[in-house]
Amino acid sequence: MRTLTLLASLMCMALSVSAAKADRRVAFVVGNGSYKNVAQLPNPPIDAKAMAATLRNVGFEVIEGSNLSRDQMTEKLLDFGRKAQGSDVAVFYYAGHGIAVGGSNYLLPVDADIKSEMDVKLGAAINIDLTLEQTMGDAKVKLVFLDACRDNPFAAKIKSNSATRSVNVQSGLAEMKSGEGTLIAFATGPGQTALDGQEGNNSPFTRALIDNITKPGVEIQQAMTSVRAQVNEETHKGQLPWGHTNLIGAVYLNQAPTTQVANAAPTAGITPAATGGSSDGVELEYWRSVKESNKPEELNAYLSAYPNGQFKALALARLAAIKSGPSTTTRNLNSGIDPATFTDDASQLTEDQIGLDKGQRRDVQRRLTGLGFDTKVTGAFSDDTRSVLKRWQAARGYPSTGYLNKNQHKALLSEIVAGAPATASDESQKPARRAPSQAQQSAPAQHRGGGGDAGAAFVGGVVGGMMGGMFRR
Repeated sequence: MRTLTLLASLMCMALSVSAAKADRRVAFVVGNGSYKNVAQLPNPPIDAKAMAATLRNVGFEVIEGSNLSRDQMTEKLLDFGRKAQGSDVAVFYYAGHGIAVGGSNYLLPVDADIKSEMDVKLGAAINIDLTLEQTMGDAKVKLVFLDACRDNPFAAKIKSNSATRSVNVQSGLAEMKSGEGTLIAFATGPGQTALDGQEGNNSPFTRALIDNITKPGVEIQQAMTSVRAQVNEETHKGQLPWGHTNLIGAVYLNQAPTTQVANAAPTAGITPAATGGSSDGVELEYWRSVKESNKPEELNAYLSAYPNGQFKALALARLAAIKSGPSTTTRNLNSGIDPATFTDDASQLTEDQIGLDKGQRRDVQRRLTGLGFDTKVTGAFSDDTRSVLKRWQAARGYPSTGYLNKNQHKALLSEIVAGAPATASDESQKPARRAPSQAQQSAPAQHRGGGGDAGAAFVGGVVGGMMGGMFRR
């Protein structure tokens, strides 16, 4: 009986791990900066692009937009509302101009032209309270981030056209209260204004959000404490984010794999994504979002966020190409590459199909080193070489698995390397090194999936073993 009880418990744990994977996560991410009737803001579109990449990396479906008109914002909000209905976690992120009139907060589309309080109330601006209620009302967990606490650019016009009565037009945004299961975070306190940051970079608030909210194993309220501390320090105590929370459980956007099985719970919306995200993954998503951009400010934003990033050289090359036309390096990397190289996954099986001998493996390692991805030339693909292969694949936009397929191997051989790598016959004249053990050779093939898959595999293995033992009896 005890065995059956344990078996049932383990099966429930396995189902809980699978349920964590099924969390529906939806985000609305918009940055408005190219305003037609007031001063433009250079950074909100850059902020939104970085935030969208961060959220996608931990399993969110993102409805994204930049420099949206009133009609375009409405269209995006309708899409968000449909997809957020019944979701486990819904995120609302906005960067741009926001105003507070009569104690209510409004977001400004880029075509807003507000001359009076009536313009605001009749729809030239978007009421935040009403928008959140209509789009996120029945999501289990609701997270709202507003990087919109700037000076009201229409304040003087609204006041001058309301001379017959008093109109409350304040700086920044007004205080908001969160409902059950909701966290609302502002870039700064009510009635105060926030910094936009250095042009071409992220704002202090958005940069702190990106740095903290998807850290593995960090609960969202802990993350917001770190956000406040980071912004306060970066602005020399000139800006302190403010928020209001009414969450009724711990919320993780990226729970650590080691705690995932233990904490897997049936409470929807509070279980984390089983994506095993990491800072490298966030950087990769960020790079993918800007690598084809023709806007120098977006590439410079990546370089500011990751001054020593793994794609720094490619970002600088892209900037040079925008300034003076396509470079030889860019042409060499992309010329004649099979499009399938950018989509087809590689595995131990596809690598075995190439049939690389020891000399050809040395050739691969020498080429990687010649391209700036340093690795030891041993003729055996160790964990170190697998890691370097992943970095090379990520830098080229190929699926990053650490293994090769025929297209990727062909693409590597086609790249121009500083100093031609030695051929297999050249290497055969060198003293042979001791071959790695069978365990070392097979180790990379055992490294699969994220923390959620590992937990499910562990539970499944235990259950299978117990069931097998019962049948044997």
